[in-house]
Amino acid sequence: MALSLFLLVIGFCILNITLALIILNKDIETTRGMLYPRESETREVRALDGIWNFVRSDEANPTQGIRDGWFNDDLSKSMPTIPMPVPASYNDITTEQALRDHVGTVWYDRKFFVPRSWGQHQRVWLRFGSVHYEAFVWINGQSAIKHEMGHLPFETEVTHLLKYGAENRITVMCDNALIQTTVPQGKISEVANDQGVTIIQSYTFDFFNYAGIHRSVHLYTTPKTFIEEVEIKTNLSEDNSVGTVNYSIAVNGTAANEADNTLYARLQLYSREGILVANATSDSKLLGSLKVENVKPWWPYLMHPDPGYLYELEIKLYAAKEQLLDVYRLSVGLRTLSWNNTSFLINGKPVYFRGFGRHEDADVRGKGLDNALMTRDFNLLKWIGANAYRTSHYPYSEESMQFADQHGIMIIDECPSVDTENFNQVLLDKHKSSLEQLVHRDRNHPSVVMWSIANEPRTGQLNADTYFQFVANFTRSLDSTRPITAAIAVPSKDDKAGRHLDIISFNRYNAWYSNTGRLDMVTQRVINEATAWNYKYDKPVIMAEYGADTLEGLHLQPSYVWSEEFQAEVFSQHFKAFDALRRQKWFIGEFVWNFADFKTAQSYTRVGGNKKGVFTRARQPKAAAHLLRQRYFALGREMDKCNLPSDLFTYIADVGSNVQHDSSDL
Repeated sequence: MALSLFLLVIGFCILNITLALIILNKDIETTRGMLYPRESETREVRALDGIWNFVRSDEANPTQGIRDGWFNDDLSKSMPTIPMPVPASYNDITTEQALRDHVGTVWYDRKFFVPRSWGQHQRVWLRFGSVHYEAFVWINGQSAIKHEMGHLPFETEVTHLLKYGAENRITVMCDNALIQTTVPQGKISEVANDQGVTIIQSYTFDFFNYAGIHRSVHLYTTPKTFIEEVEIKTNLSEDNSVGTVNYSIAVNGTAANEADNTLYARLQLYSREGILVANATSDSKLLGSLKVENVKPWWPYLMHPDPGYLYELEIKLYAAKEQLLDVYRLSVGLRTLSWNNTSFLINGKPVYFRGFGRHEDADVRGKGLDNALMTRDFNLLKWIGANAYRTSHYPYSEESMQFADQHGIMIIDECPSVDTENFNQVLLDKHKSSLEQLVHRDRNHPSVVMWSIANEPRTGQLNADTYFQFVANFTRSLDSTRPITAAIAVPSKDDKAGRHLDIISFNRYNAWYSNTGRLDMVTQRVINEATAWNYKYDKPVIMAEYGADTLEGLHLQPSYVWSEEFQAEVFSQHFKAFDALRRQKWFIGEFVWNFADFKTAQSYTRVGGNKKGVFTRARQPKAAAHLLRQRYFALGREMDKCNLPSDLFTYIADVGSNVQHDSSDL
């Protein structure tokens, strides 16, 4: 009897484990709308950015505000409030440790007026650029929308919730808690402290879990029937002289549902100089194409004298009898992408990526949108000669994507999945949802040249193969025009995900996390690992992360870990490996970790954060930045015949007429 009971228990446990390993490829709810808010003849846009009222919930009672109905009136009538800027992370705004390290819910509210005119013959929408991690929104005490997933936009119609010609109130509850089924994952535990018990949020990823309303909040109007979605795909003739813009438009509204009301769109494409270069009238399905003669393709920075060339596409939606319903405009870059088992090409020309992993991170405002900082970052990217970066490890702001389009900076667009492990059905569904939202948001950006479906996932685990097969194939079903990658950190022999990718990206920190300080153990190890990845999968390979923490101003000779000299020498040893690998043709890119220093969770291995940046957190260069600048421009000169900056090399000495060197030696 006892033996039978024991076997029954063992069998039940095995059944539970087996069920936990079964992952199904379920359908995911798709996003609608989400066009970036733009004013036009038929639309108005108002930002709700500014100073909001703010309350931090009791960590031990995170749902108190819901139970007590804080959203039914001003927050100040329920709890004392403090001022909080939007957009910004809330963590570093005050001097309170409790707010910096808070786990759980916080509340925001503010009041605003809506003009009477907005209540007449139009619709009103509320749109958030990003709230991390989960958001609940009320308008005038009525539930408006709930959204889970940081770093991505969400919106809802609020026409019926607003008071026109009167004051309104918006209330937001934000929850930063990360668990094993959120994207990214984390864990929450209760730990004893001097006062009893405290709640601890832990996570394995190496950046601070900033939270709050991170990007702009907009109210915008549309007509009753309006342009809800626009999808653009471009193509070029073989000699890049003729371009094609294929478009698909979706409409929302009452007129779209009337059988006797045939809708159509008129499209006009204008050059940067404002000259009309193509026009078309759609069919009733709102599909079609525009042909552009003597096209100016979109090229990456340093690959062409005029990078980042954008056209403006004007879309006018009409009903019967020439009735103008809606107008929307967006930028369009015409380019083609292709790839094979050795190369990645843009407009038929092979690309060698030279760039960075980055973070949206800055002092005080955390991950909050900062247009001044964004502009500085793009100036530094161009100063250093980079042509690409990866949005490690989450989608970046829509404004930064628009900047990348304009400046010709290629983007490897990464979803929020980082250090993914313990693969399960709920996690898979949310992972796919994050990619669906990302692709939906960024599919029209010419700067986006690749999708990254994860960073350092635990791809050696048992069911990683099935999990990433589902994720990769789902991403391809959303967009087959761009290749798929993931930044992998497990050894190639253990990896189970690479066969589902188009391009292999790997992260490795030789002379830092492995063989610390040993500069003689870098070059050959990089060559060997990249070669092993290519040998296993026969696909192009990128080194997506390498580097060394560097304390600005620390100088040691001979070089020593943490010094500026050591960072420069680590780079130099990698450069030797990259140049050897470039001769193999299938090695297509090098990405330094990181662009700038950034904040992390507290750790005895982190002195105020991760210091692997070639720029400080204040965006000033370390010594390695100048070395990297010389390399990136040297590569641009060799591969794309770009011009060199006049200040790339500083004058040293006149060595006489017998020995002469100039920039042509590169």
